[in-house]
Amino acid sequence: MRRGFTLLSAIFLMVLIATLMVLSYSLSSQTRKQTGDIFMQEQAQLLARSATEFALLAISGHENNTSCIERINMRYPRREPIYDINMSIYYIGNGLPCNAGHTLANTIATRESNGTVLIDTFVSYKDTENNETVRFHRRTIQKP
Repeated sequence: MRRGFTLLSAIFLMVLIATLMVLSYSLSSQTRKQTGDIFMQEQAQLLARSATEFALLAISGHENNTSCIERINMRYPRREPIYDINMSIYYIGNGLPCNAGHTLANTIATRESNGTVLIDTFVSYKDTENNETVRFHRRTIQKP
C-alpha cells in the first residue's frame, strides 16, 4: 500500500513540476518578444522626433521664394535599413509659393503665424517574426 501511494505521489510531483516548467518557458518567450517590441517602438518614436527636427532644419535652410519642401523620405540605418521614415510637410502662411495640396491656409493675416508648418511623420518597420508592418505617426505644428 505504501509503495503504491509513494509511486502516485512521485508521478503527481513530476507532472506538477513539468507543468510549472512549461508555464515558465511560455512566459519567458512572451517576455522576450515584448521586450523586443518595446525596443522597436521606442526607437521608432525617437526616430520620428529626430526626423521632425531634421525637416525643420531642411525647411530653414531652403529658399522658399520659388518652391517649398513637400516631402522628405529617409531610411535608417543606411547599410541595412530597418525603418522607413516618410514626412509630409504642409504650410500655413500668406503668399507662399507651395503647391495647393501642401498649403493648408494661404491667407493668414498675422505676421507671427506666417510660415508655420505642419509636419506628418510616419515611421514604419517590418516585423519579420509576425510578418506584419508596424507604423508610428507623429504630427507636429511648428514655426521654423
